[in-house]
Amino acid sequence: MGRHVIGAAADLPPGTNRILTVEGRSVGVFNVSGTYYALKNSCPHQGAPLCAGKVTGMTLPSEPGQYLYGREGEILRCPWHGWEFDIQNGKSIFDPHKCLVKTYQVAVEADADADADVEEESPSVETYEVKVEEAKVVVYI
Repeated sequence: MGRHVIGAAADLPPGTNRILTVEGRSVGVFNVSGTYYALKNSCPHQGAPLCAGKVTGMTLPSEPGQYLYGREGEILRCPWHGWEFDIQNGKSIFDPHKCLVKTYQVAVEADADADADVEEESPSVETYEVKVEEAKVVVYI
């Protein structure tokens, strides 16, 4: 599994996404309310550039005559034919058990350069609180 740093977490704030090529694959990386997800940028229907589609919400189960809308920012709609997929797991909304999009592992890791000044802790040495101020978004393929 390859490790690919795609940029600083601060450059991909909540509600945004980025399409990039990783190991020859087009991948969309999404920040949904502070959690990062990566999907293959290809709709299983007819190969459309899925991650270029609209990020939206969906109607939710409700009583007859009621229309509840939710999950804003969690649903990706294909730009060609409107097929919808859950960004968090790649499953389609209409048939989640048979139609899905490949997902990839994403992590937010501390920037190695920001941690370079931090020394190993020793029980006999006075310690200080360390905060991660710079973070990188990493996709694993």
